[in-house]
Amino acid sequence: MERAGAKYIVITAKHHDGFALYPSAVTDWDVADATPWKRDLLTPLAEAVRRHGLKFGTYYSQAQDWVHPGGAKWHDEEGGGWDEAHKGSFDDYLRTIALPQVEEILERFHPDILWWDTPRWMTPERARPFHELVAKYPDLITNNRLGGGYEGDTETPEQHIPATGYPDGRDWETCMTMNDTWGYKSYDNNWKSVETLIRNLVDIVSKGGNYLLNIGPTAEGEIPPESIDRLEAIGAWMRVNGEAIYGTRASPFVRLPWGRATRKETDDGGLLYLHVFHWPEDGRLVVPGLRSPVESAHLLADGRELPMRREGEDIVLDLPEAAPDPVSSTIVLRYRGALDVHNRLPGPDGDGRVRLTAEWTDIHNTIRTRSHLEGHGASARIEQWDHPEARLTWDFETPTAGTYAVKARVGAGEGGTVELLLGTQRARAEIEASADGRIREVALGRITVTNAGRQLLEMRPVRGAWKGSVLYEVVLEPVDPET
Repeated sequence: MERAGAKYIVITAKHHDGFALYPSAVTDWDVADATPWKRDLLTPLAEAVRRHGLKFGTYYSQAQDWVHPGGAKWHDEEGGGWDEAHKGSFDDYLRTIALPQVEEILERFHPDILWWDTPRWMTPERARPFHELVAKYPDLITNNRLGGGYEGDTETPEQHIPATGYPDGRDWETCMTMNDTWGYKSYDNNWKSVETLIRNLVDIVSKGGNYLLNIGPTAEGEIPPESIDRLEAIGAWMRVNGEAIYGTRASPFVRLPWGRATRKETDDGGLLYLHVFHWPEDGRLVVPGLRSPVESAHLLADGRELPMRREGEDIVLDLPEAAPDPVSSTIVLRYRGALDVHNRLPGPDGDGRVRLTAEWTDIHNTIRTRSHLEGHGASARIEQWDHPEARLTWDFETPTAGTYAVKARVGAGEGGTVELLLGTQRARAEIEASADGRIREVALGRITVTNAGRQLLEMRPVRGAWKGSVLYEVVLEPVDPET
């Protein structure tokens, strides 16, 4: 993990199956009593992790337990179970199994992180003893999944990246699998590419988060070679670009069409790290709205200085023909004084049209959705927009109030009903099915902007009436409200 560039790990001390990876005094369903191994797995792991300078975290499923009587079985009523052996009092389970095991873990392994999960039936009264126990360890980091209203230290979006991070400095980490499953399945070969994993990492850090990337070992305890290959590749990239990841803060830019940004502050100004996913073919990289005085620019990979000039509020860099890294190349800008960025939003063009491209979309996924941006420039599009929980939003500006006809450029998909929201306005529209993938324009009705300034348009699929479409662009075309 050290070679992969990781700074901490989280191991499942007990998952939903109720099995403890250490000798537990409160149950014989553990590695010492129920396996031929009969040895503690966590202690040597914790020692090795700390020996390599990493932080050690333990995952503990405090409520859901598929073996011990009374433990929550997610789809059953409280006290129920799959057979008579599972049934019992949830409160007894918490008192005799879960709380004592958490105490064992804290006293025995002194983890830096305690990662709760699936707080089924965890009322404030039930969660309070766990909260009071971890409060005795002031340096311990806990997440937001204890339940009972106890929010912990970190948010934990699962299998997706929040569109805009979390407000008010709330710490967070995306937990995500390398393929489709948390455990090992021999038939799950839908591995994320190295490009996807590295760009996910950059995207997350640019929004102020951490990346908790899952590894599912085989039944023999071996790490699949596909996981090893990807971790090695991430580590190789981090050895070149880690300065632009570790210890950085979120991007000051609302959107960068060519990639992402992170930053660090210095005594006399700061450093902006430009993570370029799409190396410009014309060698001209525009950093929009950067008003701060910029002293220098260089490639992080080899230190090469880059020519630059100011064009109005923008900084324009002249780049070499080839990108140092085809996945993500890093450029370092050194600026003086306070960071001053003017984020310009899309607005009317010469004909009054407002074009909201796929690249300007905030994609709001959930644990169940996989909508994502594919392509760049004219080919950019939202794909796998096939679940009603995945919604899309666009920020834009208008200098005056007015009425607009809303049109969308879409591709293949079975279509369905979407709802448009702008302020207090709501309107439903239909996107027809198309199987041939031909890009076509569909009319989605009208919206009225009542006040000039910043606007937020949302497109939300209607549950039960949405099957999916590929989306390229939404265009707002000014119309006479009387016609």
